[in-house]
Amino acid sequence: MVSFSPCKINLGLNIISKRPDGYHNILTCFYPVPWNDILEIVPAKNFSFFVSGDSVPGVAKNNLCVKAHEILKKDFDLTPVSIHLHKIIPTGAGLGGGSSDAAYTLRILNRIFDLALSHETLKGYAALLGSDCAFFIEDKPMLGSERGAVLSDVSLTLKGKYLVIVKPEVHISTAEAYANTSPRHPKIELRKILEKHSIREWKELLKNDFEDSLFKQFPIIEDIQQKLYALGAAYASMSGSGSAVFGIFENAVDLKQDFQGLTYWSGYLH
Repeated sequence: MVSFSPCKINLGLNIISKRPDGYHNILTCFYPVPWNDILEIVPAKNFSFFVSGDSVPGVAKNNLCVKAHEILKKDFDLTPVSIHLHKIIPTGAGLGGGSSDAAYTLRILNRIFDLALSHETLKGYAALLGSDCAFFIEDKPMLGSERGAVLSDVSLTLKGKYLVIVKPEVHISTAEAYANTSPRHPKIELRKILEKHSIREWKELLKNDFEDSLFKQFPIIEDIQQKLYALGAAYASMSGSGSAVFGIFENAVDLKQDFQGLTYWSGYLH
């Protein structure tokens, strides 16, 4: 079975507080983006995992797709499968590609083996793999709270808007990104900004708290954001813990020549 695992952008990301378990409570809006990895899982004589396309850091046994298979295998009698991940979504970008691949592994295995697991059950397994994995069990924008795995509906659609994503040659680990943050409560609640204010107003209201420290460490990220605004973006922000930056446009644009040498993707949002 072949599936196309999407990535996401974060519309606002508030780092609320440090948790006793060492993680952070956050509030963000995850929005699905049709920039996809390709994931194929088929029955096999022996378990195997293979990656093509862009390189993926780390050893195979630590890949989230492998861990997703292991989590389900503990609870269900799964016969061996072969997993082939063709990697397209850049890593270390704040786009959640690895989390998406893990969630889609769960979704595919659920179908292949007729496990009949509900969305809620799958989200429970996904949350064990990573804070934003549970979002990719859904196919719609969701607010994420606590570690990001507690999801709730939000009345928001960007259907028909045009998205540009630009990633510099900077890889930022999540731990590195959190190291220099200062948790605080936002002045305006995220849901209110998204549901009551126009996209043009988001520039002054909608904040990714990682930007305060990461813009200082990696000035190129802020440069990309400001360039997207100069080129007409209604809203531009770093996604997640970076380093990818996205711009939302009212109409289609071709800005490849403006960001030569950088990873670039564009397309309509659903």
